[in-house]
Amino acid sequence: MQAHNEIKASARLVLWTFAWAATLALAKFGPQLLWDPPQRVAGWAAVAVNLAVGISWIVAFTRFLRALDELQRKIMQDALAVTLGVGWILGFAYVVTDDASLVAHDVDIAVLPALMGVVFMIAFVVGKIRYR
Repeated sequence: MQAHNEIKASARLVLWTFAWAATLALAKFGPQLLWDPPQRVAGWAAVAVNLAVGISWIVAFTRFLRALDELQRKIMQDALAVTLGVGWILGFAYVVTDDASLVAHDVDIAVLPALMGVVFMIAFVVGKIRYR
């Protein structure tokens, strides 16, 4: 029964992840590609849909965590803690260095979630190896 619940929660999480990514792409590229010239109402509607789907993704992720067994949940929570810490520390370090004009070039904000994704994957794999 536990494995069935994990598979079901994983499938829902995957679907909500794809839905969130699709609505994010719609909000990002819609004003340039779909409703050119840009229309404020359509842009805000796309952002609102993305936020609503994002909230549903959070709910699906919470249910996914609850469906995991204790060891998997521990590995996931450790990886999330490392990811949050790295994102928090590097994000604020960048803000401080940028405000002090210590960095010559602006960094694209998309670098931070990409970096956090890499950190999460590494921390998750390390956790899997650690608790083997």
